[in-house]
Amino acid sequence: MHQQKRQPELVEGNLPVFVFPTELIFYADDQSTHKQVLTLYNPYEFALKFKVLCTTPNKYVVADAAGAVKPQCCVDIVIRHRDVRSCHYGVIDKFRLQVSEQSQRKALGRKEVVATLLPSAKEQQKEEEEKRIKEHLTESLFFEQSFQPGSLDFVFRSKLRDFYLFTENRTVSSGPSLLTVFLGVVCIAALMLPTLGDVESLVPLYLHLSVNQKLVAAYILGLITMAILRT
Repeated sequence: MHQQKRQPELVEGNLPVFVFPTELIFYADDQSTHKQVLTLYNPYEFALKFKVLCTTPNKYVVADAAGAVKPQCCVDIVIRHRDVRSCHYGVIDKFRLQVSEQSQRKALGRKEVVATLLPSAKEQQKEEEEKRIKEHLTESLFFEQSFQPGSLDFVFRSKLRDFYLFTENRTVSSGPSLLTVFLGVVCIAALMLPTLGDVESLVPLYLHLSVNQKLVAAYILGLITMAILRT
């Protein structure tokens, strides 16, 4: 009776499949990454059978490509890259995990996991870090819409552009440059100044900063911190 009650819900191909991670990245210069582990979770109250398929099976070795997962348990699937060559750099391969109920043959659910071979882990980390810096800069430049020349906001915008050029063109040095130190001091000072609307402050009104100005200063200070940690 219990089987019949839940049977209508087990529509072919519609059962969610829980796999982690959903992307495998292998690095040619790091042998420790040539072996990856996929974890298949079974949160359901019934056992599942699984099968692992691949678009390029000649490039990988999958340990236990088929098996079963007990209810509310998980299983690790080991995948090894056995054809690490430069001609495979950047090529996206796909693994498909199909699950079914033990008493049935039809696939109740499926999940695809992409796999990519990259030449170097260090180069990839550098690209990701540069991408994060540019994303921070893009968010900061969003506040330029309300900036007017001659205002303190315009000064922040100019310093932000100087710092952008500095991070794009800088070379590795033994320590932070004078521009970095100067921008850091300016940002810290800006964050310490009172905000517009603070009536109990002894600081002159023209030194009170808006919330947008302090947000820009906080963004720049965060970028400076990242730059210093990289030197």
